[in-house]
Amino acid sequence: MSIIANKFSGVRASLCTSTYMGKMTRAHNDSNLLCLGGRITGYLEALDILEAWLNTPYDGGRHDISLGLIVEAETVLCNPGGWTPAGPPK
Repeated sequence: MSIIANKFSGVRASLCTSTYMGKMTRAHNDSNLLCLGGRITGYLEALDILEAWLNTPYDGGRHDISLGLIVEAETVLCNPGGWTPAGPPK
């Protein structure tokens, strides 16, 4: 789920299996889409993760550098015609 979601510009999906991961993906990566494993996450645990994810603000600061790099990469990689693979060597 998070793999395909992150193929779209502006999406920062995070697969979280604990409240700690929920907090850290929001605080450090400004995650804007939460993914939870249905078969590995219990109902109450999912609610705890969701609450932590929703209530954690983005830290900013040094993490802005990483987000800037992501935006740069999206500009090139998510732009049709912006990159042409070279293909195998001849």
